[in-house]
Amino acid sequence: MTLRFLATIAPLAVLAACGSGPDGGQDGDTVDPASEQALNDGLATDPDLSGQNEAGAALSGTGSAAIPQIDKSEEAIAAARDRASQMVGGAANLKPAPAAKQLAADAPDTAAMVAAARAAVQPGGTNCAQSAEYGSAWAAKLPTAFPVYPRGNTQEAAGTDEGECALRVVSFYTPVALNDVFAFYSTRAREAGFNVEHTSKGGDNILSGTKGQSAYVIYGRRLDQGVTQIDLVTSN
Repeated sequence: MTLRFLATIAPLAVLAACGSGPDGGQDGDTVDPASEQALNDGLATDPDLSGQNEAGAALSGTGSAAIPQIDKSEEAIAAARDRASQMVGGAANLKPAPAAKQLAADAPDTAAMVAAARAAVQPGGTNCAQSAEYGSAWAAKLPTAFPVYPRGNTQEAAGTDEGECALRVVSFYTPVALNDVFAFYSTRAREAGFNVEHTSKGGDNILSGTKGQSAYVIYGRRLDQGVTQIDLVTSN
């Protein structure tokens, strides 16, 4: 796995693993941030992660990692938004995501985020992230409710159907504003019967939710280069 995807999946794996309450938190509400940080720090022992600082810079959009050439014209943005509207049955059906619950950077994750992470990464006690494989085909195997945003520029895709796992992780860029992208995904989630929670933490906006044994977690941020960066994780 690359640095970027490990940075996305690993926190989910520790959320799934270290919660003891019914929603994954140690007291039923939250996960100990120290436990999460311990795993993240431990990733530096992997020989493939020798550039940990560079990876952090790339995730924040402030490092030397190049953003791909993306058409950011008004026409391109309008075309993507129009297609997103069509995919929910018209603009009238496209509802904004709920207001974000603001969390401090070092605050524990919410019970809803932990529940979604557990369902996405560790169904039946299996660590699905460990068996994830890379390949562009995984972007085409996303659940119907959570496709790549129209005209999104996919950067990486990974997934696995091994054992009880049905994990998909896709990273992409779009010139469309974050609020519009999150409106699309929250609308699609509700239409498919998922609940929706929106939080803001550490520079990321995060949508998450579950429906039975299925789950999604979507990280998004607006970069200085005028594009929106999305990391989309789904299961089942």
